[in-house]
Amino acid sequence: MRILVWGATGSVGSRVVAEATARGHSVTSVSRSGSDHLRGDASDPEDVARLSAGHDVVISATRPRDGSEGELVDTAKALLIGLRGSGARLVLVGGAASLLVPGSELTLMESPEFPAALLPIARACAAQYALMRSADALDWTYVSPPALLEPGPRTGRYRKGYDHLVTSAAGESSISVEDFAVALVDEAEQAQHIGQRFTVGY
Repeated sequence: MRILVWGATGSVGSRVVAEATARGHSVTSVSRSGSDHLRGDASDPEDVARLSAGHDVVISATRPRDGSEGELVDTAKALLIGLRGSGARLVLVGGAASLLVPGSELTLMESPEFPAALLPIARACAAQYALMRSADALDWTYVSPPALLEPGPRTGRYRKGYDHLVTSAAGESSISVEDFAVALVDEAEQAQHIGQRFTVGY
């Protein structure tokens, strides 16, 4: 399978590249800097169309700098435009804040404990997901991480959810970046959630 990864130098993107490569896929790595990767801008529909041509799956794991959260929506728009008619599926890494808290009707970002400093990125991710839900000319999958996503061991295991946070028996919502990458490449291979959002956790 030919897989293109946007945001290949980031925490998630770099691990997706490693995971997909280890499974024997042909992986094209793209970043804005271009250092050790192809150079490209996922918010530019022409770059998206040019670099994604000939690929089976495009995984986007880009993240904006603080103060530029609106780029998430711009990038989602560019991906939808650039991939239209390409035949490639899109697996888009989104945010957790629009997931529902188990046992509540509130989303994570609506809960009283949610940090105010994270509201800009949370709102941008929610707008990004709303945009994806309106897309009808492309096979897409939106993947929300759990509340806590940080480097750790690769166990190869995870549990899935859809609109609710996946939590452990202790009420924790977490996964290592390594196992998040496993879930992303599994979706690239299996295409189980076309036109859907899913999330993962331990």
